[in-house]
Formats: sequence, C-alpha cells, structure tokens
Amino acid sequence: MPRTIGTCLWFENQAEEAAQFYTSVFDDSKILNVSRFGEGAPAPAGQAIAVVFELEGRGFTALNGAQGSNFTEAVSFVVDCENQDTVDRYWTALTDGGSESMCGWLKDRFGVSWQIVPTVLDSLIAGPDPEGSQRAMQAMLGMRKLDIAELQKAYDG
Repeated sequence: MPRTIGTCLWFENQAEEAAQFYTSVFDDSKILNVSRFGEGAPAPAGQAIAVVFELEGRGFTALNGAQGSNFTEAVSFVVDCENQDTVDRYWTALTDGGSESMCGWLKDRFGVSWQIVPTVLDSLIAGPDPEGSQRAMQAMLGMRKLDIAELQKAYDG
C-alpha cells in the first residue's frame, strides 16, 4: 500500500505552540493529535512530545526534540497566493515575531522559512516578453514582500 509523505518539524520545546500558531494562520487547518510526555520522561510531564496537524490538507508533525536543532533556509514552505490581499495576510501573520528576507522569503517566530509567492509571479518572470521578464525579475530582487502591482508595472515597462 502506498504511503503519503509528510513533514516533520523539529523544535526544542515549542511544538504545540507552533502547531497552534500555524493552524490559526492557514484556513482549513486543524490539530489532529497531541502526544504528551509522562512522568519520568526527559521533559516535563504533560509537555507535548509530538503534535500531528494539517495545513490546508497537508500533514505535518511538530516534534519536541533535542536542543540545537535549528531550521535553515535550505528547506522552506512555499505559499501560493492568488492576490495581494492573500500575500499581505500571510506575510503579516508569519512575520509577526519573525523576520523579513528578500524576494518574498521570511522566517517565522520559530525560525521556519516561508516563501509567500503570488501565483502570477511565474508568468511575469518567465513570460513571453524577455525584456519584461527581466524588468520583473529586477523588481522582485529589490523587494521583501512581493507587490503584484509593482511586478506587473515592471513587466509592462
């Protein structure tokens, strides 16, 4: 029987807090199960060891593991956004307590990297007009949060 592929995010001790945060940000998301440490465990009794949750139908596990396991930009989650309001909503929510980076990238308060990307981006930076695509690419390289109107304006020349 085929298995699905899920994502495990390893935290020091914020697994439950992170799962609650992510499920509050994304629509159609929920916590499915919380496993907790018992007495005599290497963490306080009652603290979550693993939290299984879904974000818009995709499975995740948040795990409280060992110290020193940090997230890097080598792995990021891409959020496709149909319009600027959606870009703005995710950007605002995920940068709260986190940090902005360039070209639509950010790190949330837990250090997890995200790319908040308008769905129109591919047609602008790889569109049929090579000069327009180059202008849109240059515009994108100067942005933190991506601005659809400015990208379109750059593409149009």
